[in-house]
Amino acid sequence: MKQIALAIMLILALLTSTAAIFQLVPSASANPDGSFPALSMPAEYVNYTITRINGTLWAKIDGNYPIYIQNQSDCAFSGELPMVYPMPPETTNIHVTLGDRELSWSNYTQSNPDALHHTAIGDWGMIYSVLGNVSGFFVLKIHYEHPLEVVNGSYLFLYDLNISPYLSPQSTNSTAYFTVRIEANTSDLRAYTTETDAKWNPINYTTTKEGSTSVVVIQMHSEYGKPLPGDLVVVFSDADQVAEFQSWIIPVVVDVVLVGLLLYIKRKTVLSALSSRKTSK
Repeated sequence: MKQIALAIMLILALLTSTAAIFQLVPSASANPDGSFPALSMPAEYVNYTITRINGTLWAKIDGNYPIYIQNQSDCAFSGELPMVYPMPPETTNIHVTLGDRELSWSNYTQSNPDALHHTAIGDWGMIYSVLGNVSGFFVLKIHYEHPLEVVNGSYLFLYDLNISPYLSPQSTNSTAYFTVRIEANTSDLRAYTTETDAKWNPINYTTTKEGSTSVVVIQMHSEYGKPLPGDLVVVFSDADQVAEFQSWIIPVVVDVVLVGLLLYIKRKTVLSALSSRKTSK
């Protein structure tokens, strides 16, 4: 019965416990007494590269997560942290690295179809991995790539930021630093935090140019005991598509106008000829 109860606790933790974009969950085998160490992450660093692949805009993400394990006298921690991590649709080229070790991972949602992570733009599947032999401080890195979603003609991407499990009276602040390198000709860029699915709040960002690449820098600050900002959503238009649309629509409009003008002239000519014939009679 105890093993069944621990297994149920693990499943519930996998479905409900989130830590930043990834979720660290207690394991019955790793922590026989069900205890779990408190974690803190004063800063996280997320680099996006937006690039065009076969005519479609893709995001390549590199997340860097320096994590501290807080001292807990009542925590019998074995050094293993099972983890589930939400992934956008059609994600590929996934790599999970702990220090200099690449870890194996599995598709958790594929094995458990009901295990989905809710975001403001839809439910995401999750991967599963185990961070082994961790203590004190460690750095987790996760790389993945996915095509950007298109909503109402605009491209967008979401970063799932749920930092609350890392905030406590002992670790009161955390800042997420985003650097977005856009290797495409875009326009009308906007950034939001998602307080709820329906309430998106505009936030400030800075933009610089490195040759033909736009570099967007965004910071999201979270503080213990205060309302948290939610997830980050970045929305923009593909200027190359607009230019391509204009490149073919303008000639079409010109052709339509010319055809209309020719028909009008022809009609006037025919009417004039008929009028002249009636007059001659």
